[in-house]
Amino acid sequence: MKVNKILFVIALLLLIVCSSCDKVLESTRPHDLTGYVNPFIGTSNYGATNPGAIAPRGMVNVSPFNVSGPQNLLEKDSQWLSTPYVYENTFLTGFSHVNLSGVGCPDLGVVLTMPTTGTIETDHLKYGSTYSDEVAKAGYYSSTLDKYDIKVQTTATTRTGVSNYLFPKGKSNILLNLGLGLTNEKGGSIRVVSPTEIEGVRQVGAFCYLKADESYPLYFVAKFSEPSNEFGVWKNSLEEKGVESEWMPYNGKTRYYKNFSKQIIGDSIGAYMRYDFKKSTSVEVKIGVSYVSIDNARENLLNETRELSFEEIYNQTRSKWNNLLSRIKVQGGTKNDKTIFYTALYHSLLHPNILNDVNGDYPKMATRETKKTNGTRFTVFSLWDTYRNLHSLMSLVYPKQQSDMVKSMLSIYNESGWLPKWELNATETTTMVGDPAGIIIADTYLRGIQDFDVEKAYEAMTKSARQLENNALRPAIKEYTERGYLTTATTKSGAVSTTQEYNIADFAIAQLAEALNKKGDEKFYRKRSTSYRNFFDKEFNLLRPKNPDDSWVTPFDPNTGANFQKNLGFIEGNSWQYTFMVAHDTNGLMELIGGKKAYSNQLQEVFNSDQFDMANEPDIGYPYLFNYVSGQEWRTQNKVSELIKHYFKNSPDGLPGNDDTGTMSAWLIYSMIGLYPVSPADPIYAVTSPVFDKVIIELDSRYYNKSQLVIHKKGKGVIKQLKIGNTTSNHFFVSHSELVKSNNFKIILE
Repeated sequence: MKVNKILFVIALLLLIVCSSCDKVLESTRPHDLTGYVNPFIGTSNYGATNPGAIAPRGMVNVSPFNVSGPQNLLEKDSQWLSTPYVYENTFLTGFSHVNLSGVGCPDLGVVLTMPTTGTIETDHLKYGSTYSDEVAKAGYYSSTLDKYDIKVQTTATTRTGVSNYLFPKGKSNILLNLGLGLTNEKGGSIRVVSPTEIEGVRQVGAFCYLKADESYPLYFVAKFSEPSNEFGVWKNSLEEKGVESEWMPYNGKTRYYKNFSKQIIGDSIGAYMRYDFKKSTSVEVKIGVSYVSIDNARENLLNETRELSFEEIYNQTRSKWNNLLSRIKVQGGTKNDKTIFYTALYHSLLHPNILNDVNGDYPKMATRETKKTNGTRFTVFSLWDTYRNLHSLMSLVYPKQQSDMVKSMLSIYNESGWLPKWELNATETTTMVGDPAGIIIADTYLRGIQDFDVEKAYEAMTKSARQLENNALRPAIKEYTERGYLTTATTKSGAVSTTQEYNIADFAIAQLAEALNKKGDEKFYRKRSTSYRNFFDKEFNLLRPKNPDDSWVTPFDPNTGANFQKNLGFIEGNSWQYTFMVAHDTNGLMELIGGKKAYSNQLQEVFNSDQFDMANEPDIGYPYLFNYVSGQEWRTQNKVSELIKHYFKNSPDGLPGNDDTGTMSAWLIYSMIGLYPVSPADPIYAVTSPVFDKVIIELDSRYYNKSQLVIHKKGKGVIKQLKIGNTTSNHFFVSHSELVKSNNFKIILE
């Protein structure tokens, strides 16, 4: 009896110990944060994101393509549409493999596959289908094609898209359509290599339709897990008129080439694989891409997918996503809070994306000559947008990525003679204004990410600031140098806002010059960075454009320019939305307006008069500017909280508009953790009340001495004080250096 009791006690103790062990083990297992990612956020309200499968910084994005056909609410050719997918649309015409996320102009959206059943049909408006049962996760998308009862699943590696099509019994087809896409560019070639392989080229480019001469080829190789019973290619013939049409039985018709294994070239071309399944069968399609060659596309495919199954590839990609998302862990808040937060972090890790192939090859700027990198060559630099917040976020959370992005910018300078402005796949689109790359480079260096050639960077930055003729980044530099600001003589739109962009770029040079002990340059550029003051009109207490004779542009309506309305003074905005975009000289603007109280009142008027535009970059930092006025910091906290609740939701319309390659998402990430980089190239953060009780940011040991930064929120109400390590502050700003050295930052509320 006594022995049994002893045994029972031992067993009970073992059970307790084992249970405790399980709890310890469970607590050390990495939490799968991909479960909080909702890729449908931003797929409505012109957010321009898509739910397609993609790996972090991936070259490939396998997205449902539902923007072609009159059945859809928003059709790509009926308006300016820059996304392959709109949530409200219902008619799908395939799955595009190379796409952009959160951009303002249509491009790419090509290499479309479509599984069908029955007779071969190559007109996408006829073979398209409605769809149901959509599921989207980080690195995964699935749906059912209603017309054919085909279950589609997609995932991706960095350079390869992987699809799994579950066909019903009977005759089935996989179409590869090169004629359809978002790009305005046409032309390509395609060849069936074997019953299990197709290769080809698709011409893309002409982003924003600005530079048609800079189109370029995209190469691809498609491999199929099942050999086809029949294969072929097709070509849509143009309808000819006159005598020659009488000799052409195929005039204006689709020409089919059954079991044809030679290359065909044209605009509206494609290839098909045809099957006759005796039972329900899955076919995996792997498509590797390259901007260098077909051989490289094939190498990318083979290297990244090997003999791995769809499930294995998806699990690997999901693991990569979880690893990156886990760099920031949050506690507190609701499930919806975590969903919009981690989805924003997911969106911030899409662009810039990788350009180089697995062997290091990539196309040189403009000439497309093959170059090789030993690291990572990034592309898709939408810098007018991202210089404001995205890159400082990368410096804090993913500094190695940010370092490689800066090195990519310097490679672009070495190849083209200029830093990028809006670079896309080794072409410079020259979209938007200003000189943003230097701002990012200076900001990166000043945040302690310094493993790049800073002297080369400084050379590049000052070149665009000084070269008077044929200046690719600052085309209006001559008048700017002579006057200090731009007038309507030089630009018919954006004289004031372009001056402001030049000012911020000059401020960045001054900041870097100071760090490099270039005192003469620092003084020169710091003075020039405040030339916006020439536009201050005391009648309105706002910035106002000037004529060449230095007179005010008359009449002047400070509201004109909102919602992309063209005006003389401002690009994509009005005077209200630009006047305060001088965070590098806030004290100077305060003096002009009449002191801190007048500044605060005028800033508040932006919001009172509904001039604030959450979807437009120039004013997205405005809510944080109240921190510069002692006693008004509560306005920042209230306004940021209000904007988060109003504009960011766990729904397709959960972005305020175009994500702008992660800029809106970066704003949300910062705002939810309680920080914001209010002045680019000045490594400080304005502080607001976080959404979460605790934020843990893992710091990269290659750049920071601390292993993590922990942000605590204590109490409720408005912020009472900040505690950085052991130091208490009533100042509502904190430097980047203070943050990463302290590893413990407390935001104490009343």
